[in-house]
Amino acid sequence: PAHTYHPKQIMKLFVISSLIASASAWTLSPTRLTSFSPTTPSGTSLTALKPGEKVTLIGVAADSGCGKSTFMRRLTNIFGGETVGPLGGGFDGGGWETNTLVSDQTTVICLDDFHANDREGRKVTKLTALNPKENDFDTMYQMLSDLKNGKTISKPIYNHVNGTLDTPETIEPTPIVIVEGLHPMYDSRVRDLLDFSLYLDISDEVKFAWKIQRDMEERGHSLESIQASIEARKPDFDAYIAPQKEFSDLTIQVLPTQLAEDDTKTLRVRMIQKEGVQDFSPCYLFDEGSEIDWKPCGKKLSCSFPGIQFKYGSDTFYGNDVSVIEMDGSFDNLQELVYVESHLSNTATKFYGELTQQMLKLADAPGSDNGTGFFQTLASFKIRELYEKRAAANKAKEKVAA
Repeated sequence: PAHTYHPKQIMKLFVISSLIASASAWTLSPTRLTSFSPTTPSGTSLTALKPGEKVTLIGVAADSGCGKSTFMRRLTNIFGGETVGPLGGGFDGGGWETNTLVSDQTTVICLDDFHANDREGRKVTKLTALNPKENDFDTMYQMLSDLKNGKTISKPIYNHVNGTLDTPETIEPTPIVIVEGLHPMYDSRVRDLLDFSLYLDISDEVKFAWKIQRDMEERGHSLESIQASIEARKPDFDAYIAPQKEFSDLTIQVLPTQLAEDDTKTLRVRMIQKEGVQDFSPCYLFDEGSEIDWKPCGKKLSCSFPGIQFKYGSDTFYGNDVSVIEMDGSFDNLQELVYVESHLSNTATKFYGELTQQMLKLADAPGSDNGTGFFQTLASFKIRELYEKRAAANKAKEKVAA
């Protein structure tokens, strides 16, 4: 049954929603990007696959409004490149709605583009977009399989502005292809194509507060309509989206703080890393395999109330052995983050201080002062490491074959 928020809970969350917005690390708008050009549809026209090069396919799952876009920004930034933006092109001197983001090495595909029906069609079926029946997994699988095999595809577009299914766009394979959306791990065929998978897991309390901030303060929706919308989506979310956590190689979990009672501004964030994943070794704090409880506030790390607490240890998650790093609290001075970084191992950084440097580059992004931005960045480094290991292995195979 759907969870019902009592009046006291609703009022409490309403009061604090403006506060928690400053702590959230997830962009609350869709990944919609609009591109204009007087040319015919084009591909990425950036770094094409070299002969023998393989596509590394990454899946990122989360509910809508839970921040896939901000994570994509951090991830594509890690891979570098001067060109980052929406897929170029246009029709007859006009523009079209595109959800595809490209950089020199990466292509980010929004899985909303594989909706089976447009918005009007869903009014007829009376099903939400979370329901698998409203998604074309056959086409999704075939196109992602083609991309992974180095083939160019003509992918449909779901227009978030008017809810239509628009004229397809051309996508060329790049070394890294990231698919983000509601169902990247739902279909076993698509799941088997993924080289690595992530799940952004936002607790009901935090998600509700964020949605109040977005829909009530920014879009003028009433509190009652927001709650009704959440309750209407929750059964499908619990049935079809949340179970994908079982298949995730890395889960970033966002929860209310445990440092101070009734503090709903501060966030507790956990990075849950599955053991035994090929080319992925979990990051750890101080001593691998130990149980760590660390409050670093003092001379080397400035902390305002209620402070900062890190934890590390082993656990099980959906029946899988995992290593978990947890951060509860916020940073006062990002430059001091290097002190925390110095106590982490297996971060996949290329030089001392790279994690801190990357956080400083996006210091103005929401969540950069807490565990959301911190673990997003750390996860991005781990994905870069996995890609480089896979690319090196494929290159070695090509040399042997030659």
